[in-house]
Amino acid sequence: DINEKIVIFADYDCDGIPGAVILHDLFKKINYKNYEIYIPDRQSEGYGLSEEAINEFIKNEVKLLITVDLGITAVKEIANAQANGIDVIVTDHHLPKVNIQYPISNIQYGDKDIDKDKFNLPPAYSILNSKQDDDNYPDKNLCGAGVAFKLVQAFIKKYGEFYNIPAGYEKWLLDLVGIATLSDMVPLVGENRTLAYYGLIVLRKNRRLGLQKLFKKMNIDARNVVEDDITFMVSPRLNAASRMSSPKIAYNLLKTEDEVEANELSDELIRINDERKILVAQIFRGIKKTLEKREKKELIVIGDPSWRVGVLGLIASKLVEEYKCPCFVWGREGGELIKGSCRAFGAMNLVELMQSLPEGSLLGFGGHEMAGGFSVSHEQIHFLEDKLLKAYQTGKRPDLKDVPRSGLEEAVSPNKFDAKLSLRDVTMENYEAIQKLAPFGVGNQKPVFLFENLIINGIKKFGKNKDHLELTLIDPLSFSPCQGGEIRAMQFFKNEESYGVEIIKGKTINLLASFDLNNFGYSKSVRLRIVDIY
Repeated sequence: DINEKIVIFADYDCDGIPGAVILHDLFKKINYKNYEIYIPDRQSEGYGLSEEAINEFIKNEVKLLITVDLGITAVKEIANAQANGIDVIVTDHHLPKVNIQYPISNIQYGDKDIDKDKFNLPPAYSILNSKQDDDNYPDKNLCGAGVAFKLVQAFIKKYGEFYNIPAGYEKWLLDLVGIATLSDMVPLVGENRTLAYYGLIVLRKNRRLGLQKLFKKMNIDARNVVEDDITFMVSPRLNAASRMSSPKIAYNLLKTEDEVEANELSDELIRINDERKILVAQIFRGIKKTLEKREKKELIVIGDPSWRVGVLGLIASKLVEEYKCPCFVWGREGGELIKGSCRAFGAMNLVELMQSLPEGSLLGFGGHEMAGGFSVSHEQIHFLEDKLLKAYQTGKRPDLKDVPRSGLEEAVSPNKFDAKLSLRDVTMENYEAIQKLAPFGVGNQKPVFLFENLIINGIKKFGKNKDHLELTLIDPLSFSPCQGGEIRAMQFFKNEESYGVEIIKGKTINLLASFDLNNFGYSKSVRLRIVDIY
C-alpha cells in the first residue's frame, strides 16, 4: 500500500530464473511496479547473497528482499540486511548450515525433535524452506521455483480477492515450475511429480513468446512437449546464459511479450549454448590428457585459473561419469576468488564431506548431497586435494558394487532391468502405456528393457558434429528385415567405442534400452534409447 521498494534476488540457474519470473508475473498481475529483479553474475559475483549486494540495497532504501533458490546459508548477509531496515523473506530448498559441533550425518532434516541450535539459520523475517528442522510441510523435495510458487499460492489465497486475481490464475505459472522441477534434478515423486506433470500440460498450451520461438528453432513439437525436451534441449540453453554471458538473457526470454525480442533472445541462447559446448569439450580433453599422467586417486581435484567458472559443474559431471569418483573442479577466470563445483559419485554427501574439512580450508561452500559449489583462497588451493582425500578416506565411503555411472542416475547393469522384451513389443501401443508413468527423471526412472540376441544391421552417426549414434537392429527370432522388422536404437553423445563390446555390422548383441518417440515432422514412430550394450 505504501509502495516500498522490493528486490527479488534469484539464483542464476534454471531453477532460480523461472522462480524469479514467477514472482515477476505475480507483481505484474497486481500492478505493483516498485520492484527489481536481481540475478547475480555467475563469474564476477558467484552464488548467493553477497555483502556488496546487500550494502547496495541498503543504500537504495530497499525495504523488502525476497530470495529465490538461495539464502538459507546467508546468515551474515541477511543479519546485515535486517539490521538496516530490510525485511528478508527467504525462499530456498537447499540444506541449511549446521553448526560445526554437530556432525551432519547425525541429523535428519525435517525431524522436529532436533535441537534448533544445531542449525545456523539466517535471522530473516520469514523462511520458506521445508528442509528446516521445524518445518512441517509434507514434501521436502520441492525445487527453488517450487518454493517460490508456494509463496505465490499463499499470497493469492490471502489477497487474491482484494487484487481481483481470477480463480485458477496460478495454474498458468506451472510451465515455469515444471521447467525448474525437471531442470534441477529433484526427485520426481510426491508433489514434484504433480508439478512436473501439469507443468508439461501448460507448456503444451504455451503462452510465452520466448519459449515458442525457442521450441520452433529447436524443432520441438510444442503441442507434445515431454520431459526430455526440457532436460536435454531447453534447460541447457537457459543455463548457458549465466555460464557464458548474462543470466538476464534467459530471464528476459521467459518474461518477454515482444515478438522481436523473443526472436532475438532465442537466437542468442542457441548461439551461447553452442559456444558453451565447444568450451566444455576443449577443457575436458585437456583434463583427460593431464589425468593420464597422474597417479589415480580416490577423488579428483583439478583446476586452472583460466577456466570459466560457469562451466565447471558440467565438467565435474562429465568427469564423474568418466572416472567413477567424486570430482572437484576449480577456476578463477580473472576473478579474485578461486571458485569451484563438485559432483558426488554414488551414495555420499558432498556437504558433509566439505563440512568435515579443517577450519579455513574453504572460504565457503554449499549445495546438495550430490552437487555443490565452493570457494577457496589462493594459499589453500594447493592443499585442497590432500585435505579432501584425507576427509574422504576417514569418512564413510559409498559401496561401489552397484554404483551408478552418474551420481544422478540409478545403476543399470546386465542384471538390472524391468522386463525382457523382443522387438515385436516395440509398438506405439506399448509406448503409450509406458508414458502413463511419466514424467520420468530422478526417483522415477524410465523402465529399462532387455533385448537379447539382436543383430546390428546398420550403424549411423548423426547430428551436426556426427557425435550421436544410431543402430539399426533386427531380431532374427521375431522377424526379418524383409518383413519390415528393423528397429532403430539411438543415444546422444555416444559412438562405437562407448560400450564394452565391438559395434560392427552383423554383430550379435544384448541391448538394454528404454522406449523413445521419434517425432520428426508429421511422422511419429517408436524407437529405442540405448542404455547399455553387452
